[in-house]
Amino acid sequence: MKILAIVPARGRSKRLPGKNIKRLHGKPLIQWAIESASGISAISRVIVSTDCPEIADIAAQSGAEVPFLRPEELASDTSSSTDMIKHALRHYEAQDEHFDYVLLLQPTSPIRNARHTQEAIDLLREKQADAVVSVCECDHSPLWSGTLPDDQSMDGFIRPELKNTRSQDLPDYFRLNGAIYITKVSRFFEESSLFLSSNIYAYVMDGESSVDIDHELDFLLAETILKYKDNYE
Repeated sequence: MKILAIVPARGRSKRLPGKNIKRLHGKPLIQWAIESASGISAISRVIVSTDCPEIADIAAQSGAEVPFLRPEELASDTSSSTDMIKHALRHYEAQDEHFDYVLLLQPTSPIRNARHTQEAIDLLREKQADAVVSVCECDHSPLWSGTLPDDQSMDGFIRPELKNTRSQDLPDYFRLNGAIYITKVSRFFEESSLFLSSNIYAYVMDGESSVDIDHELDFLLAETILKYKDNYE
């Protein structure tokens, strides 16, 4: 098994400017992602795909390879992760270096660590899977959710058979948490997606480890969790 780990880190971020190199608990955010791939034998390379020289320098100092600066057309607000990953894989294919799997580790999931990454790879092997994607349990059941019309009417908002159901009696639902995507390279190119149509399995993570940083409040939450871990683990 030969895995290429990619940490995507654009220089521009509208919601939280400079978030990929913003310091979280003493480290640039991107460093947490790089370290979550450290020391794992199945991972052949850990690279950062960025369009920003400053991020590239910090990534290199944090132990990742930065084999190129991402082209501007792949670093806009409308650019897709799929195109970014294809660009990285083709960079190595042009040098006659090929990988069995690609692993995406987004910097916005800093509580994910090397143990999680290793366990996801172990699950991939155990299931002989073509893809493994991390999930966590939903905080609230989607069965008690719905859309609202313009007049805010709640007629039919909840299905009649669920009206008197206790929350603890509802089935468990899970959501993608964005922390780990591992996909077989050949299937990735076939489907142009990390989320394959078959032979894909869920790696279940706890909610605490699934913090996804999008806004300043998420950043503060992650900082609080990491401080707690330092004090009590």
